[in-house]
Amino acid sequence: MEKEYFAHETAIVDDGCKIGKGTKIWHFTHIMSNCTIGENCNFGQNVVVSPEVVLGRNVKVQNNVSIYTGVICEDDVFLGPSMVFTNVINPRSAVNRKSEYARTLVKKGATIGANATIVCGHDIGEFAFIGAGAVVTKTVPAYALIVGNPARQMGWMSEYGQKLKFDENGFAICPESKERYKLEKGIVSKIS
Repeated sequence: MEKEYFAHETAIVDDGCKIGKGTKIWHFTHIMSNCTIGENCNFGQNVVVSPEVVLGRNVKVQNNVSIYTGVICEDDVFLGPSMVFTNVINPRSAVNRKSEYARTLVKKGATIGANATIVCGHDIGEFAFIGAGAVVTKTVPAYALIVGNPARQMGWMSEYGQKLKFDENGFAICPESKERYKLEKGIVSKIS
């Protein structure tokens, strides 16, 4: 059976992986055993995907990214250059903690900027936007704009990646898409 994805000749894809149609795996990338990768994903060069990672459809993984066991990314997630996930809270070289891997869920449409670090066990909400270099140490709400070290919320982002400005009634309009959003009790939702 012919594979329906592209892997550069220097890329390594271990046994047991399920890789979706149209996915591209570029130079010196290693997809380790038993990963599940959706359709139309793209992996830049020098990416490491540890065993049993699950990525949805259309996930963009830029150069030099490390995705460790315990990470799940839903559809349309963007992982910026050199960002990294962790999977153990208190790693030590001499102490085996493979049984303690913590799960991190990155929900649909989220963006994680270049050189950001996501400490394990903290989910990233739908369409959240993590700025470059941020160090995320707690759960991130949907549509939140998060920056800094330690990361803190600085506002809200639309599904198009535009900063939302809410009026006194809690409504905002994305300047690019013209879609409407509501902020109520600290939760943002898109208005259909």
